[in-house]
Amino acid sequence: MQLRPEVGADHFFAVDMRVGRVSAVDPFPEARKPAWKLTVDFGPDVGVKRTSAQVTNYSAEELLDRLVVGAVNLGTKRIAGFVSEFLVLGALAPDGTVHLLDVPPAAEVGWPIG
Repeated sequence: MQLRPEVGADHFFAVDMRVGRVSAVDPFPEARKPAWKLTVDFGPDVGVKRTSAQVTNYSAEELLDRLVVGAVNLGTKRIAGFVSEFLVLGALAPDGTVHLLDVPPAAEVGWPIG
């Protein structure tokens, strides 16, 4: 994958990334590509948000209660009739598989990523 153009620190730090805990994992058979519907609690400042995530390399059991990193201020996107409210972050393998970022167990829901 090629390096993307430089955006500068102001643009990067404008993205609000937070620690959240997956509270529900639902199937998403309507999606064009295999995906889960995730419900994630980002704590009292952000609240609970939902997203569509192409992370079907993880089982629902592996995702439930997992700490994740989400970009929570990118706006919403409608995917097959479902409103996705944030972007869950992971490393993208050459084959397109998403490997979710690991969050240390000491991190708390709602903490910003800086």
